[in-house]
Amino acid sequence: MAGLLYALTAAAGVAGAGVGVAGMLGITWTVRVDGVVPLGGLELTMDPLAGFFLAVIGVCTAAASLYAVGAGGETHYDIGAYLAFVGALGVVPLAANAMTFLVAWEIMSLASWMLVLDRRDDVEVRRAAWVYAVMTHAGLACLLAGMLLLGAHTGSLRFADWSAAAPALSPGLRNAVWLLLALGFAGKAGVIPLHVWLPLAHPAAPSHVSALMSGVMIKLGVYGLVRAGFEWLGPAPPAWGVVILLAGAVSAVVGVLYALVDHDLKRLLAFCSIENVGIILIGVGGAMLFRHAGLEALALLALVAALYHTVNHAMFKALLFLGAGAVVHGTGTRNMEAMGGLIKRMPWTAGCFLLGSMAIAGLPPLNGFVSEWLTFQALLQNIRLEEPALNLVFVLAIAALALTAGLAAACFVKAFGITFLALPRGDAAARAHDATPAMRLGMLVFAAACVLLGLGPTVVVPALGRVAGPVVGATPATWGGAATLSISESFARLSTLAIAAALVVGVAVPFAALALTGVSRRRRLYETWGCGRMLQTARMEYTATAFADPFKRVFRFFYRPQAQLQLDVHPESRFFVRRMAYTNPARSLFEDWLYRPVLAALLAIVARVQRLQSGSATAYLTYIFVALLVLLVLR
Repeated sequence: MAGLLYALTAAAGVAGAGVGVAGMLGITWTVRVDGVVPLGGLELTMDPLAGFFLAVIGVCTAAASLYAVGAGGETHYDIGAYLAFVGALGVVPLAANAMTFLVAWEIMSLASWMLVLDRRDDVEVRRAAWVYAVMTHAGLACLLAGMLLLGAHTGSLRFADWSAAAPALSPGLRNAVWLLLALGFAGKAGVIPLHVWLPLAHPAAPSHVSALMSGVMIKLGVYGLVRAGFEWLGPAPPAWGVVILLAGAVSAVVGVLYALVDHDLKRLLAFCSIENVGIILIGVGGAMLFRHAGLEALALLALVAALYHTVNHAMFKALLFLGAGAVVHGTGTRNMEAMGGLIKRMPWTAGCFLLGSMAIAGLPPLNGFVSEWLTFQALLQNIRLEEPALNLVFVLAIAALALTAGLAAACFVKAFGITFLALPRGDAAARAHDATPAMRLGMLVFAAACVLLGLGPTVVVPALGRVAGPVVGATPATWGGAATLSISESFARLSTLAIAAALVVGVAVPFAALALTGVSRRRRLYETWGCGRMLQTARMEYTATAFADPFKRVFRFFYRPQAQLQLDVHPESRFFVRRMAYTNPARSLFEDWLYRPVLAALLAIVARVQRLQSGSATAYLTYIFVALLVLLVLR
């Protein structure tokens, strides 16, 4: 029964993707049903931006549901939560009034919380669900306050009415509403420092749910930031763009730094989601600043880059999470230190994970390279801004993006190499088995999307231009020919087809040369050279800890590692060591300097307030009497 429901959900995802593509092409509509939702009824509207996000949600839902058909051994939850989650994901970008949006948003959050609690007998899973519940409802409170405040001053809860009334609102009110909405949406997107729930919740959920949470759910936070910053509150002042741009830069660098030193495969991918959301926000913030400066063409380019990276990240991150799920399914562990040698035991999974790793590392000609290249090209045109302070912000963003790109490549050399190469480092890896056919099919859909999005920027960019144009108020641009992408009046050009052809030729030439020279192609098998040792063992391999150690040393000021060495020596002589244990864990700046002090302060306040609850009826009557006197005086 569950397999049938997953298959039907996959079909619904395909249908939703088709409806979204139609919206991107300009087929708009509005549906309103009174009485279903209070304060305005259920109202859904399709426009190009909503169509884009709906198309991404549909594709991810279809492939993840196909994967789930073959991953039954990994899940225990009621499939009803999954169906509610997927349905709410599709409603959020279509919502046309505040109550429809908030109801769908809350259903999405509650359903995903139930999915995170899949293995509720695990203490770590319960903690992850608790942190996620606190953070997501704190974000909901911000959204509710911001939307009700805006509705009270505009006299309507419809988004279209907000856009029309925004220019007449006072700057103070607009800033207050934007701050509330930005906090709510940034929390869902996992922006630093509101990210603490994400590396806990994503690994705890089943892998196809993690793929949807990372691939599309957190992108709805980006969707909200775009709607609020460009439409609901009118043209954004430069301060908003600066905040978004710097928050994106910090999130990108911090996310990849934490990913580099984490040895839990799914936690590593979760931190990389923070990194990639940061890259998307760099594009969104740049678009806000360019639009404020009257450079609509550059604003269009920056927002197109952000949208391109949104769909790219949805594809390669979902692929990687499904690959990680296949690894967990085949080995029973997420600990990279216990893996190794999986490429021979799980060739399908290894191939898909390798392609996803290349895409997220920004290697051409795959999709991650194209969107990062577009983001760089947009940022590099900051010289057309007349304000030196804004130019400095762009320089910081360029430096952050460059550092992030390099660290991301190193991170996925570690993720793939430590997990799949060399010899098995544990019994679980030695007994691993590959993914089921349905799981492979889900991964192959995302792998194909990564290739097509990388080879087809001349098709994708104009389509995204039609989506982003109405948002930034820019006319459609000319993006080059059929094989070459040209931006900003030939400021830069790119042909991923030419890059792909060059790579194919570069690989084929040595084989052709060997064939022409008549060199023998007989295979000779021999063991890997072991530096003079007679036998290769897993103890000779690089571990995840060893790979990450140089980065811990370089960025010691950030990680603040605490090295601990435990020796078990012989009682007769300390020179004879029985056992040695070395740990060097990194600490979280945000937990140590932000969340723990805030939590301690809240607990102290609660302890003092509890004194008022003395259990004395006389004291309670006194409180009531004082409250009545205060109300009478204030009246």
